Order: sequence, then C-alpha cells, then structure tokens
Amino acid sequence: MKLFVSGRTQVFENLAQHITSKDKTIWFHCASLGEFEQGVPIMKAVKREFPNHKIVVSFFSPSGYEVKKSTPVADVVIYLPLDTISNAKKFINVVHPSLVLFVKYEFWPNYLFELKNRNIPTLLISGLFREGQVFFKGHGSFMRKALKSFDHIFVQDKTSEALLHSINITNVTVSGDTRFDRVSHQIEHDNSLSFISAFKENSLCIVCGSTWPEDEAVLLKYINEASEDVKFIIAPHNIDTSKIEHFRKKLKGSSVKYSEKEGKKLADYSVFIIDTIGLLTKIYSYADIAYVGGAMGKTGLHNILEPATFGVPIVIGKNFENFPEAKRLQQLAGLYAVDSAAECTEILNKLVTNSSFREKTGMIAEHFVNSNTGATNITLNYITKLNRNGLI
Repeated sequence: MKLFVSGRTQVFENLAQHITSKDKTIWFHCASLGEFEQGVPIMKAVKREFPNHKIVVSFFSPSGYEVKKSTPVADVVIYLPLDTISNAKKFINVVHPSLVLFVKYEFWPNYLFELKNRNIPTLLISGLFREGQVFFKGHGSFMRKALKSFDHIFVQDKTSEALLHSINITNVTVSGDTRFDRVSHQIEHDNSLSFISAFKENSLCIVCGSTWPEDEAVLLKYINEASEDVKFIIAPHNIDTSKIEHFRKKLKGSSVKYSEKEGKKLADYSVFIIDTIGLLTKIYSYADIAYVGGAMGKTGLHNILEPATFGVPIVIGKNFENFPEAKRLQQLAGLYAVDSAAECTEILNKLVTNSSFREKTGMIAEHFVNSNTGATNITLNYITKLNRNGLI
C-alpha cells in the first residue's frame, strides 16, 4: 500500500522529464505483471512499426511497476494516477498519445471517456469477459458506457465475443491470447542456468512455480515421500523469508535456497528453493513435470503457458474456472487438476513412473501453445490499417 500511494506522487514530474510536446507516443496500460507479459508481444511489434514513437507503459499495481520499471521494452514506465476526471485530463495532456492499448482488464471510466472525447484510438487487447462481470448486470449501465468507449476490442475467446454482442458491442475480434505468442518465442532464447544444471544433474526434476502455502500443503506429502532420484525446485510467489523457513522445516529431505547457493555442492540437495524473482521462465526449461501454483487457493492460477511451451506436463490446483486456457488444456489431457494431497501424489507418481505418459502429456502441452499463436499479428494488422487511414 505504501508503494501504491508513494509511487503515484511523482508521476506527472516523471512524465514531464521524459516526454516533450513534440514527442509522439503510444500508451499501454497494464494492471500488473501478468498483463504486462501479455502485452509484451504487441509492445515489441508496435515499436517496430512505429520506431519514432515513445512507448509509455503504465501500471496500476506495484507488483507490476516495481518489477518492470526498467524494462527496455518501454521508453517510460509509470504508475497510472487514480481515475479522476482531473487526473485523466492531466495525464492525457502530458502523454498526448496517438494510440492507447489497455491489456486484458482495467476499465477506468474517466480515462476512457476522455480518450473517446479526444478521438484518440483506444483498443482493448487479449480481453477476457465472464458472465458475472458488472457489464452484463442490470445495474452496469455506467460501466457498459465505459466499455463502449473502446474503438475496438480484441478478445481471447468466442464466449467473450458472445457476451459483448449480448450488450450490443459488436466492434469485437476474437484474436486469441497474446501470451501464446509471448511464450512461444521463449524456447528460442538461451534458457541455460548453470546452477540449475548443477542441482539437477541427471535426476528427474519437478518444478513448482509461483506456489502459495495452499499449493505447498498439497505438494508436501509427495515431496517427502519421493524417491531419491526425483528433485524439486520450488519458486514461491511471495518471497517471504519466514514463510519459506516455515515450509523448509516441514521438509524431510535436504534443501537449499538460491540466496545461499554460493559455495554449496548443489547436487547434494533434493529441494532447491528460488527465493528471488525473474528466473522461473528459464527454470521451466529444466522441468520434467511442472506444478503451477495459485489455483489450490483463491489467489488465481499463474501462467501455465510458460512450462507448456517447453513440452512439460502440468499439474494445478482445483480452482481454475476463470482460466480458459487451463480448461482447454485439461480437456486435451495436457494438464491435470487436483483437489487434495492424495490426488496430487497420485498424478505426480504416474507422471514420474510412466515415461510414455509423461512424454505424451508434455507433447500435448507444447502443441497446445504452438497451435494457438497469432493474436499479435491479428492486432497489429488492425493497428496498421489505422495508421494507413491516418488515424495514428
């Protein structure tokens, strides 16, 4: 909360230092880190298409801003001032964007109304809508009006398109999810991490990414009962020393943290705890099996596409009804959901002991990613047409 408040005190001063009245800009807004990752393929494509424009990225949440405030993808990274009429006018005056793109969520009425009043092209990309949202309720007329301020809405699936059509919003294109484009290119990068190689050696490795205490509770039984030739990498979502130490005390096997790895023979440990951020995507390239956290509790499932792109079979918790990519991959048998420690142990045992089952499940996950790319090109084609028509 302190960062949320203090981070917004210098927004307009920071903008004034980086943007002049002569600059051309394109503004992306992301709620947090996940939405930023979703927007990256479009940001890079737009930067190539408009090399003379400055890319401005705003965040609502400190968890996005603090991690990505120095990203090379953008020329300016700032917090979005709170959604008041005066803030919206002042922000848009300073940034004076030629094009605005909101990523997935975040519908700030005062900003959207002001952009509409100024005829600034405004798009929603990788949108995802559910029947329970306020737009589709009888009392949601104000937010429906805000939603209608977008010039075009790109959605992830036909369900979202149908919901928008039901409230007479037809400027909609089913583009898919840009995260598929994002993760599909990860395999082309150098994903090597020498300390992970030293830890894993020739063992089978289960990577548990973005875990919460609820996830760790169902994993603990299997971790403590697993054979010696199975190793575990745990990357908690929150890097909280006391919670990590509390979890370590429950482990029967030897464990080592990233922060204490220097001078250690990592191969001697059975559990490697990653108490830092920014490494998980590369770590997934070493996984034979992945458990992706967030769905055992109510915090929200984390990115299953990162391990899927490496052809890794995936296990998650039970609460994933709002994540269409997980539901689709489950239907294809590239992902398995569990609701207890017993179920988690059962599926992990099967994936560990049955190599053909493990390989087939991973192959399905990899094919799922490769067959769902293309959202970036669909969106960019629309932006290119706007430009050709002199609207940017």
